[in-house]
Amino acid sequence: STCACVEYYGKALESLIKQVKIMSIHGKMKHKRNKIFTEFRKLPGGILVCTDVMARGIDIPEVHWVLQYDPPSSASAFVHRCGRTARIGHEGSALVFLLPMEESYINFLSINQKCPMQEMKPQTNVLDLLPKLKSMALADRAVFEKGMKAFVSYVQAYAKHECNLIFRIKDLDFASLARGFALLKMPKMPELRGKCFPDFTPVTVNTDSISFKDKNREKQRQKKLEEQR
Repeated sequence: STCACVEYYGKALESLIKQVKIMSIHGKMKHKRNKIFTEFRKLPGGILVCTDVMARGIDIPEVHWVLQYDPPSSASAFVHRCGRTARIGHEGSALVFLLPMEESYINFLSINQKCPMQEMKPQTNVLDLLPKLKSMALADRAVFEKGMKAFVSYVQAYAKHECNLIFRIKDLDFASLARGFALLKMPKMPELRGKCFPDFTPVTVNTDSISFKDKNREKQRQKKLEEQR
């Protein structure tokens, strides 16, 4: 749903999935977008992590799956996203992830877009990769900051959803969401002010001590910290 989520999960997938080419595209890339798109189009296989900037007006032959991790902000965008697969006689599948509290969105889409959907049962043999993602955040401040920024942007995008009677921010389980983003601690943001999260356990490490793997960025950070002191 957001550029920050693409940045975070794109980097995460690069580290977690080996021997598969992972590429990322979002609206803030501007000049790099065409180059990445052309490169991805030439690949024999791979994963493209993207925002709705790729939902329409592009043609990539033989896309097997369109996975919609975040439900789109408008019903028409849902159909455009699905339309990236099963093009010109090819077969393909589109999947959208929904929470139980969001399931009435299925009826909304069937009425609004005349788009029938089938339920796909959750996979049972899944790997828990969140501890590995947490370790990556502890080892590199860039990953830690990307995760925090992605979480904040996700919550803000959810609050602005077109179907706010279905996607209600007051019903969101922030603790589960934070665990899903592999956060080390809850960020400070207006939507979380005054709330307690007994189901979320922050790390005992002082997150200010997490340094950047990039030596130049870490040098700049230390300089800023010194100035603040």
